[in-house]
Amino acid sequence: HFGEKIEAENAVSVSELTQKMAGKAKMPAKVEGEVTAVCQKKGCWMMLKQDNGDDMSVTFKDYGFFMPKDLAGQEVIMQGKAFVAEVSVDEQRHYAEDAGKTPEEVLAITEPKKTLSFESSGVLVPVVEIK
Repeated sequence: HFGEKIEAENAVSVSELTQKMAGKAKMPAKVEGEVTAVCQKKGCWMMLKQDNGDDMSVTFKDYGFFMPKDLAGQEVIMQGKAFVAEVSVDEQRHYAEDAGKTPEEVLAITEPKKTLSFESSGVLVPVVEIK
């Protein structure tokens, strides 16, 4: 557990969340999905895979906790609020730099974009049994 302790029950997939968000600016949610990236400076954000090829940006309530930097590829369950945000060019470039992108990849970001985002109050990383 990171942040508030949560239970796994009743979590929806990222694609289900996307459908439920249709026409809404924000809503409370419990969601599960695969981590595609984590801030490599201190674990202060992560990205979750969406079916459309984009990533859902995840931050942590009140900057109150961080995630392990090696979490990419793991499934997580998180609780908090989902919202649609317009991400500025500067903010996208900041995330790209934190993720270790090349200077060329960072400079290729030239347009703001609307994205599904999430502010998490708690994250559960299910334990995988090794046999």
